[in-house]
Amino acid sequence: MLQILQPMPDWETHLVISSAGLVNLKHELDMTRDDTARLADFTHGIHDIAATIASGGFKTQGMIIAPCSMKTLAAVAHGFGDNLISRGADVVLKERRRLVIMPRETPLHLVHIRNMGIVTEMGGIIFPPMPAFYSKNNSIAAMVDEAVGRVLDMFDVDVSGLYTPWEGLK
Repeated sequence: MLQILQPMPDWETHLVISSAGLVNLKHELDMTRDDTARLADFTHGIHDIAATIASGGFKTQGMIIAPCSMKTLAAVAHGFGDNLISRGADVVLKERRRLVIMPRETPLHLVHIRNMGIVTEMGGIIFPPMPAFYSKNNSIAAMVDEAVGRVLDMFDVDVSGLYTPWEGLK
C-alpha cells in the first residue's frame, strides 16, 4: 500500500509499526523499519500517544491496519488504546471515519469472530486479504495487488491498473 501511495501527492501517509510487525517485515519481506519508513510521509513510534494521529482534531480519511494481529483486533474491539495503533483506530471510529482491518490469522476461534463483529458494529470494515480466485491471478504479487487495490479503492484512491473490479459473467 505504501508503495502505491508514495508517488501520489494527494495522499499523505502515516506509518506505525508494532514489534510483531517488525518481525514480519524482516521475515516475510526482507525489509527493515527504515526501508518501510522511507515509503511513508510520516512515521510514528508505537508508544507515541502524543502523535497527530492520536487526536480526533487531526483530520484523516481513515486508517488501515494491515496486517492486523488478533491482539490488535481485540484492543480495537474493546477500546484498549494502549499503543498508537489501537489509539489511532479508536480515534478513527469515534470520529466516524473509515477503519479497515486486514486480519492475518487462520483458523479463527469464537473470540476472534466476536471481536470482528464488535468492530463491524462500530463501523469498521473487516477485510481478510483472501485471494479472489475468480480473477484468475497468476502470481502471488497479483493477488496482493488485488487486495491492496480493493482496500485503497474504499478510500477513493485511484487504483487504475492495480486490479480489475468484477464486471459479472459475460
